[in-house]
Amino acid sequence: MKILSVNAGSSSLKFQLYEMPEEKVLISGLMERIGIGNSFYTIKVNGEKIKKEVELNNHEEAFETLVKELEANHVVSSLDEIKGIGHRVVQGGDFFDKTVVIDDDVLSKIEELSSLAPLHNPAAVTGIKAAMDVFPNAIQTAVFDTAFHQTMPKENYLYALPMSWYSDLKVRRYGAHGTSHKFVSERMNEILGRQDTKLITCHIGNGASISAVVNGKCVNTSMGLTPNAGLIMGTRCGDIDASIIPYVMEKTGMTTKEIDNAINKESGLLAISRKSSDSRDIEDGIASGDENCILAQKMYVRRIVDYIAKYYVEMGGCDAIVFTAGIGEKAIDTRRDILNELGALGIYLDEEANNVRSEERLISTKDSKVACYIVPTDEELMIARDTLALI
Repeated sequence: MKILSVNAGSSSLKFQLYEMPEEKVLISGLMERIGIGNSFYTIKVNGEKIKKEVELNNHEEAFETLVKELEANHVVSSLDEIKGIGHRVVQGGDFFDKTVVIDDDVLSKIEELSSLAPLHNPAAVTGIKAAMDVFPNAIQTAVFDTAFHQTMPKENYLYALPMSWYSDLKVRRYGAHGTSHKFVSERMNEILGRQDTKLITCHIGNGASISAVVNGKCVNTSMGLTPNAGLIMGTRCGDIDASIIPYVMEKTGMTTKEIDNAINKESGLLAISRKSSDSRDIEDGIASGDENCILAQKMYVRRIVDYIAKYYVEMGGCDAIVFTAGIGEKAIDTRRDILNELGALGIYLDEEANNVRSEERLISTKDSKVACYIVPTDEELMIARDTLALI
């Protein structure tokens, strides 16, 4: 059975077509600059990567172009072979705690939640509607980034704010990256050979979050109402004293939009290093003795260690710590710096085992009280699995 995983951005469309349940990738690609001119796309099929420039005025044209590539590369002989299309949706609010088949009510709720994810949910709706037009016979599903975190207890998702903010405005912790946390926690349980586990999953990329997972269910996560909470990230500040915002607005006359831009796009590693939001550039700066990059790395690692320690205590111990996503999978030095800070918990790094990128493996020593692993994430595959389960 063929299942298409889709991640629609406001001007992009990322896709991956699987033969399921074999989980074989048939074609994958990314269409960029949709609706803003000079659009192009890259696809990977039969081991070959192809780039083409084509004017894509909207997402429906992007899906139609995808259809042409599927047919031209003999991936399908009929669109009816694609039985399901799974769509990544960032914000599911407290409406959705699992993947669902999309109907008018689901689509309406996704649109209603756009105020909580203004950059993402409207784009997802656009992608869903376009896919429905181009693939009318496929079952369409919504896979929510927030769904995995809906198992958090109330004491972990509520803020100590006026309760009307929660009841009327839906202000609470929702988290993000749930599809990735779900994927790596399920894989970690497979590796450990049991389901009764306590895991700390570290999705560390340009955007980053950490989750505490007990027996396959999330009990806490670092991101909050929005993806800005928690860890220091590439350009996001993470946790700060909320009173900083009105103080800076009063002193500078900055608007709410300017403040929002500053804490989301001008902060994090970019602000502290004064150089780049890219972890690789920070590592290069550290190697050359750049004091700002050294400081940025220390702050970055400190926040991650704080959350790991917090969740270790909250769960009453931990069976495994999992590193995933761009930095978690590839940044050898960052993993080393994090685990070297956790010696008080009896966690010890195997330096030789850690010297890899994007490879699933154990990186802690035999005498470490907690097993530490690299587990490459695959959100597209998780979307396909969830969609297959519903079909």
